[in-house]
Amino acid sequence: MTVLLRPHHLLCILTHVGRGYSPAFTANMAAIIERVSAGEEIEIVDGPDDICAPLLHEEDAHCRRDSVIARDRAASDDIGKVLQITVRSGARLSLDDASIQYLRSAFADMRLRSACEGCAWASLCSDVAAARYAGTCLHGKD
Repeated sequence: MTVLLRPHHLLCILTHVGRGYSPAFTANMAAIIERVSAGEEIEIVDGPDDICAPLLHEEDAHCRRDSVIARDRAASDDIGKVLQITVRSGARLSLDDASIQYLRSAFADMRLRSACEGCAWASLCSDVAAARYAGTCLHGKD
């Protein structure tokens, strides 16, 4: 199978420590991260993805807001520059330990943070990065 992720969720999974919008969201996020950690391929999508699924029943799900779409564009640009790839709908990638460490390094030194502006979770993610990602859920496959 393939994990469907919108671009900014590639950043979110780097710092996830088990907190989220709801228990269902958090459980789903943990399950998605477990699949990615096991080496499952990621496909980039436009709009709501596998992580958004528990929120889509909400009438005004923030997953569809213009601000989140703008966050995806910023993440695509940043990740593309750091990994030297084109991050767009349909692109596929896998994360191993080396790529996760590389992305986390870029996140910690602010090269992957333009998508985080205005995000309610930005300070938590900054704290996680400052703590060298202690307690995070994502671990790449060797």
